[in-house]
Amino acid sequence: MNAQGKVIIKWSHKFAYALGLLVTDGSLSSDGRHIDFTSREKEQVVTFMRCLGIVHIKIGHKTSGYAKKKQLRIQFSDVRLYKFLLAVGLMPAKTKVISKIDVPKKYFFDFLRGHFDGDGTFYSYWDKRWKHSFVFYTEFMSASEKHISWLRETIHSLIGIRGHVTRSKNSSVIQLKYGKGESLKLLQEMYYSDDVVCLKRKRYKVEEALKTNVNARVL
Repeated sequence: MNAQGKVIIKWSHKFAYALGLLVTDGSLSSDGRHIDFTSREKEQVVTFMRCLGIVHIKIGHKTSGYAKKKQLRIQFSDVRLYKFLLAVGLMPAKTKVISKIDVPKKYFFDFLRGHFDGDGTFYSYWDKRWKHSFVFYTEFMSASEKHISWLRETIHSLIGIRGHVTRSKNSSVIQLKYGKGESLKLLQEMYYSDDVVCLKRKRYKVEEALKTNVNARVL
């Protein structure tokens, strides 16, 4: 933060990553000044704060959903950052209406990694239909079809992979999935360096799957 205690608005790898987290696990209040970030994982909240240079803000708690799950939460006031977020494509009550986010191409995969850490998933398994066949998928989720379409088209324009879109039967969530071959290309872009900021448990899960893939026998 600067001397006035506000977030310095300047594109960087960390700033773009934090924006990806905000798109998935953050929200803008309707008062034109407050920004909220919520996560079940302390590492995620602390990393978000560090990426934006936020200090001296207490991490609180909130409960949500029918199960009353407790989550960690920070809320802070920053009118300049709030207006910047509006300008790049965020808005209050964004869940089903968010669309394009104006991220410089240079930082898109940092943003995407934040998006993945906030609301994405990676899973792998041995396919029983074919012996020694190890498969995995990288997935991004949103309740906004426009946002998923923007993600898909941007990824395609940058690295030439298409993925496929599915919708859960009993949910409004839309999924953008990349199979094994496309995931290899995508993950290389997302984790382009050993020291990129990320959620450690997700990176570990990806790395373990890639090790298994290398060691899997191909007939």
